[in-house]
Amino acid sequence: MIRVARIRGTGAYLPERVLTNQDLEQMVDTSDEWIVTRTGMKERRLAGPDEFTSGMGAKAAQRAIEDAGLVADDIDFILVATLTPDYLFPSTACLIQQLLGAKKAASLDIQAACTGYLYALSLAKSFIESGAYRHILVVAAEKLSSITNYKDRSTCVLFGDGASACVVSSEGEGLAIQSVRLGSDGEQAELLIQPAGGCRLPASAETVANDQHFIRMAGNEVFKHAVRRMESACKECIDAAQIDELDISWVVPHQANIRIIDAIAKRFKHLPSERVYKTVQKYGNTSASSVGIALHELRKEQSLQEGEKILLTAFGAGLTWGAALLQAQR
Repeated sequence: MIRVARIRGTGAYLPERVLTNQDLEQMVDTSDEWIVTRTGMKERRLAGPDEFTSGMGAKAAQRAIEDAGLVADDIDFILVATLTPDYLFPSTACLIQQLLGAKKAASLDIQAACTGYLYALSLAKSFIESGAYRHILVVAAEKLSSITNYKDRSTCVLFGDGASACVVSSEGEGLAIQSVRLGSDGEQAELLIQPAGGCRLPASAETVANDQHFIRMAGNEVFKHAVRRMESACKECIDAAQIDELDISWVVPHQANIRIIDAIAKRFKHLPSERVYKTVQKYGNTSASSVGIALHELRKEQSLQEGEKILLTAFGAGLTWGAALLQAQR
């Protein structure tokens, strides 16, 4: 029997608090026009003080499980992509397992920054198609506000909080995962980094005073790598599936900023711009969860027809990047 891994259900969770560009104007030297022109962002969501990555992830996960027509006990494995875990250890996946009551599931965290959802999807596809597991829960959740410096206008305008999830199975209707291509380049690790908090720079009065527990990014360099790497991954994914660019119905990119999204869209000469799905204006960059949130909203807003193909792509710290090709199946 040939098993085909498919996304059987999706879910998302966004915190209630909205941080607008007008709010940011009161916090740093910036303006709504400056932010919109450079990022396409108008607002983003921020988790409350009592909201954490695990809780947001569990809410998205519960919605995905229900959407798949399953219950928590059906889940065999939980994969959680995050760069803002509740703790360094234990894993956030174990915390989500407990919140869901998924007592039969093994649990594992994955850290591939903004590409984490695609890395987790690749692992889920392999586990399902090998026959090792029946139902795998993929969760991507981030509380980026916990590591964002709201005195640094170059980064604080970009990031928001949120979670997404999907259930991957070999049974039922859904989005078949046709091909996945991933990559990384550790030589560029310092372009996007949280310097302190690990074993190289453990927390100290000095690291806190120097703001080394916040995100640091070389924006222009990251932009160049992001566009080139995502374009390459998309082409590899399309070639691996032995299809043509004309066969793509939707592109769902990582919602890093509008300039990167538009640059990627221009690479698809035959795809109308409205078929490049965007949530960046509403939620900003939610790192690992952004592709999953956008995919969930696409599924709910559009009636995907049998055979339609959706191309996901992302890029993040590491550097990491990837693409995945999905096909709607009944």
